[in-house]
Amino acid sequence: MYSESPQPRKHPLHNLFIGDDGLRAGWSVLLFFAFVAGFATLWHMLVRQLHLMRGMGAHAPMTWTRVLLTDGGNFAIFALAAWLMSLIERRRFGIYGLSARRWLGDFLAGLAWGLAALSLLIGCLFATHLLAFDGVSLHGANAVGLGAKWLLAFLLVGFFEEFLTRGYIQYTAARGIRRLVLRVAPDSPHADTIAFWITAILLSAALFMYLHTGNPGETFIGILAVGVAGLTFVFSLWRTGTLWWAIGFHAAWDWAQSYLYGVADSGGMVAGHLLNTHPTGSPLLSGGTTGPEGSIFVIPTLALVCLAIHITLPRRGGAGIYTQQ
Repeated sequence: MYSESPQPRKHPLHNLFIGDDGLRAGWSVLLFFAFVAGFATLWHMLVRQLHLMRGMGAHAPMTWTRVLLTDGGNFAIFALAAWLMSLIERRRFGIYGLSARRWLGDFLAGLAWGLAALSLLIGCLFATHLLAFDGVSLHGANAVGLGAKWLLAFLLVGFFEEFLTRGYIQYTAARGIRRLVLRVAPDSPHADTIAFWITAILLSAALFMYLHTGNPGETFIGILAVGVAGLTFVFSLWRTGTLWWAIGFHAAWDWAQSYLYGVADSGGMVAGHLLNTHPTGSPLLSGGTTGPEGSIFVIPTLALVCLAIHITLPRRGGAGIYTQQ
């Protein structure tokens, strides 16, 4: 008769760092931001050494190259940190919102809906005499070339801003909150859902709004719209389990707003746009110098986008796939 071999004793600190689903969420977040800080320092040193941002100070015109360097660099920093965490946590990188599953279809659909939604808002402002068109500022090859450059720049804006609050951090924070919910209610069938939406409200609404308060010319309606937009984007994550739809929508919305229609975005104008426009009437209705995102009409527009998400995106992801390994 053979006796069972004794199980190796765990180090007393093991449970402090490791839980049932691997490295505890709090430590994961701290380590993730340590990587972000390190990569950000290296990136800023490289930018200064190569003089990549020469002539692009805080008050310089917002050019597509400036957006490319800032948002592209920031996305690379966060994505690389998340990739390292995926190796440490032994998870697929795609589980943080960038899975290759149906990515192209969701991305293209997001592009189409982003362009359509912003155009609907612009059309509403024009029809109610709250926005006036002043002509075309670019023609021919110049218009096409600059439009393509701005589209690339805004794609990187979409990647960075979506991954910032709805990528690795959303997944990991929801994973941690899920464990807390299960401690309170061990048999709760809704632990994943509760964790997902608590995290979404904190990151995609509250934090997303706070990060936009520093934008020049921002208003109360504009900040409120940012929160509603954040919840709209996270709703697409809930439905699909990925960020691809939101990235496409975000990029197309910003591109149409800043380049195609030439309106302000949070009070800022880009250098070079296709159409010239100016707001008229009450700033509450027109958005004033903030742009269409400062108009009260942006709220029902985003509500229609949520309806479109509900109708066109079948539930195939959401909390279950997003808060478990």
